[in-house]
Amino acid sequence: MTIQLYAFDTPNGRKISIALEEMGLPYEVHVVDITKGEQTAPDFLKISPNNKIPAIIDPDGPGGQPISVFESGAILYYLGEKTGKFWPQDLRVRVPVMEWLMFQMGGFGPMPGQVHHFAGLTNEADRRYGLERFMAETKRLYGVMDRRLANHAFFAGEEISIADFAIVGWAWRHERHKIDLAEFPQVQRWYRGMMARPAVARGFAVALKRAS
Repeated sequence: MTIQLYAFDTPNGRKISIALEEMGLPYEVHVVDITKGEQTAPDFLKISPNNKIPAIIDPDGPGGQPISVFESGAILYYLGEKTGKFWPQDLRVRVPVMEWLMFQMGGFGPMPGQVHHFAGLTNEADRRYGLERFMAETKRLYGVMDRRLANHAFFAGEEISIADFAIVGWAWRHERHKIDLAEFPQVQRWYRGMMARPAVARGFAVALKRAS
């Protein structure tokens, strides 16, 4: 049965469209235009209590019963459990997947997101302070990733996982983060490889905005 994806054209929305494509799951997109406040609609609140995208409804959930899931990390975890894909069953192998998924959720998302915010301010004093603070931390996180990838093909090891889907959704915005990937050659190598994957390309091509 077809999964219903509620999302918008943001890094967190793209994580899920990429994962659905990589896992070969049928899905239907419902655009939730956060620039128009559609995330606060009562019907959306029923499936996403925090009024954030993305969220999904899986009509064929556990026990064959529908289930809704909100928060992008929780959705990736759920989809990995559902399909058994990109989610190792061996706990020792799964631990780095969880570690790097949490790394993205707790750091490589909130920090670049602050860069996005302050880069858009018009007050130069406010803009300068915020950019200096959050760009420094964002650059540090890219360094962490570069060191990890120096000895691993993917973030959790030698096999691609949901952690890579989570991180590529944000690395996709590296130019907006004011980051030159040439400074982080291992991240650049990984990023180019991810973007060359047909399913990742399809995930980024999915229309998560309405035509204007």
